[in-house]
Amino acid sequence: MAAAPNDATEGTEVAPKKKKGKLLLIGALVVLVAGGAGGWVLMKGGKSGHADAAEAAKAKPAIYLQLDPAFVVNFQDAEALRFLQIGVNVMSHDPEAIAAAKEADPEIRNALLMLFSAQDVKSLSDVRGKQKLQAAALAEIQRVLKEKIGRPGVDAVYFTSFIMQ
Repeated sequence: MAAAPNDATEGTEVAPKKKKGKLLLIGALVVLVAGGAGGWVLMKGGKSGHADAAEAAKAKPAIYLQLDPAFVVNFQDAEALRFLQIGVNVMSHDPEAIAAAKEADPEIRNALLMLFSAQDVKSLSDVRGKQKLQAAALAEIQRVLKEKIGRPGVDAVYFTSFIMQ
């Protein structure tokens, strides 16, 4: 009967090992689930449903409208009479905004001609000056479209040619 106490001792040693194994397995599952949830949140970027709607609108293909002919304006420099020629394209993801821009072409061209003719050579000689003019052109087009359709409509303005003489 001496063997019986050994069997009991061995049985008590096995039970804690099984409990530790189950705890490790449960702990590993919790870590995996938490990691998966954390990865999902990171991939999602923590964006709200409202941001998802904005992304869906941006997911539409870009539509470009070239404003033809190119804009040619003259402006006075301290040294001489200067000319500026700028080719302009507008980009939107909204077909209705592009249609409105086509209809409002005379108003948009007028606003841009006034803007371009008010420039000076010094401010347009560097990249920052051109970028500032590009942002101002976008603001003018958005202003006109906001009056027409109640929203800015255009997402970007691109200068496809830029010649100063």
